[in-house]
Amino acid sequence: MVTIRLSNTGAKKNPYYHIVVIDSRKKLSGRPLERIGFYNPSATGQEIPLKIEMERVDHWVSQGAQVSDRVSKLIKDNAAAVAA
Repeated sequence: MVTIRLSNTGAKKNPYYHIVVIDSRKKLSGRPLERIGFYNPSATGQEIPLKIEMERVDHWVSQGAQVSDRVSKLIKDNAAAVAA
């Protein structure tokens, strides 16, 4: 099964995540099928905290990919921020 989930790429005490499409059997830092965004929870100032390519998310979900709980929350937060 293919999932859309977070992949940790940050340093110690400086988290940074890629939002990736990956086979669910792969390890957390495994090679993804596609990177569709990023999440930087420690963004300050002019840094962008979240970027998601929604058209690619829609494409993968239509192909049967499952979205993780955390990524689905980020998608909802992103949609609310864009609408505001």
